[in-house]
Amino acid sequence: MKMKILLTLLIGGFLSASAQKTVVDVAVGSKAHTTLVAAVKAAGLVETLQGAGPFTVFAPTNEAFAKLPKGTVESLLKPENKATLTKILTYHVVAGNLDAAAVLAAIKAGKGKVTLTTVSGGLLTASLNNGKVILTDEKGGTATVTATDLKAGNGVVHVIDGIVMPK
Repeated sequence: MKMKILLTLLIGGFLSASAQKTVVDVAVGSKAHTTLVAAVKAAGLVETLQGAGPFTVFAPTNEAFAKLPKGTVESLLKPENKATLTKILTYHVVAGNLDAAAVLAAIKAGKGKVTLTTVSGGLLTASLNNGKVILTDEKGGTATVTATDLKAGNGVVHVIDGIVMPK
């Protein structure tokens, strides 16, 4: 009986701790998102993204950042480019908790696509192509969602293979 109570307490404590993770914690815990984490820190967005939310974050991988022209990331991380970096990063965030099922339902309801308003105020279009969710930015660039539903206490993270850019 004591073992069962202890196990229940341990499992309950673990579930509470994991539910308290923020979308930032999810990114910090991923070796594939070190560039994103550095960018979020440089833009001063850590505290915001640790807030109540909920947030849906489309998180580009290190490989996605590597596809940008040489020197772009280094330039964006400079203090004088903080406003531009902030606009790009907040373009990857949508208010609300849109898990994969909600995104797919919205695409279906939109007859093949849905327009999402980002935290930066820009528009991002989600559609399906060969069963994969594709994000199209305001400049016509695209990124594919490669992993979904990384849950956090204040939202959800979806991994993408590219950087989407605002106007």
